[in-house]
Amino acid sequence: QVQLVESGGGLVQAGGSLRLSCAASGRTFSGLAMAWFQEAPGKEREFVAVISRYGGSTYYADSVKGRFTISRDNAKNTVYLQMNSLKPEDTAVYYCVARYGGISGTNYRQRHEYTYWGQGTQVTVSS
Repeated sequence: QVQLVESGGGLVQAGGSLRLSCAASGRTFSGLAMAWFQEAPGKEREFVAVISRYGGSTYYADSVKGRFTISRDNAKNTVYLQMNSLKPEDTAVYYCVARYGGISGTNYRQRHEYTYWGQGTQVTVSS
């Protein structure tokens, strides 16, 4: 069983930055592909970014490409989402998610690909 705990959310002005962290329990963190999803008010939960087990591959939603960076530290069992140039439309609950195995050949943008979910952290961007 894997437990995911997000932190780092909060209120920030447009143009500002935040870094989200997600700490994972268990001894097999390097076996997990990790991703972030967002759920804005009144919208479905959507893919934001994914990182492969050893960090060699990353993919982003078009809406965040060039502004957000996903990274991981396998020694600390932690994945990060650095969010820069934040916009009001980035306001959402951000969820850390995980699945065992690689991401090649998977539909990593789909929620059903992921087995483990954190409780979410709120990010609010004011205009």
